[in-house]
Amino acid sequence: MGASITCQEMGCYRRFHLPCAVMGGCVTRYLLPYSSFCWEHRPQQRELAAPEDTTCVICMEPVEDRTTYGTMVCPACKCVWFHRACIQGQAMRAGYFCLQCPVCRNTKLFLTEMFSLGIRIPVRQASWENNDAYADLYERHSRCDARECLCPGGREVSGLDG
Repeated sequence: MGASITCQEMGCYRRFHLPCAVMGGCVTRYLLPYSSFCWEHRPQQRELAAPEDTTCVICMEPVEDRTTYGTMVCPACKCVWFHRACIQGQAMRAGYFCLQCPVCRNTKLFLTEMFSLGIRIPVRQASWENNDAYADLYERHSRCDARECLCPGGREVSGLDG
């Protein structure tokens, strides 16, 4: 058993393990046809310079002064900068159906670019939709908390109309 992922660039025979690929600046595209590229042949965003004192919109930490493997920009509005690790975390939580640019909310161009740059985006609903995070909002209060309850049946009686 050895490194099983090969760079898809013609003539390049570099091989790597998936976890090593991420740490080594390689890009794996998680859509058909699946493909991986070494640090030398990976797809990159067009080089853009970041405005001075630009921060990641997700973690609010400074980003590099230009687009790199670790620093990305929204392809739609070109004014939102983020770290690769931050947008990857956002993608894992938001899933395919909710991931969008955090500021301009573009989805089509944003998702296409993120997929092509190797951001893994699971095809599922957002994680916050599946863990009953909003279950309390659907719960109906079942007793009267007024100082003096006027209902003839008492505090515990509830009806459909309140």
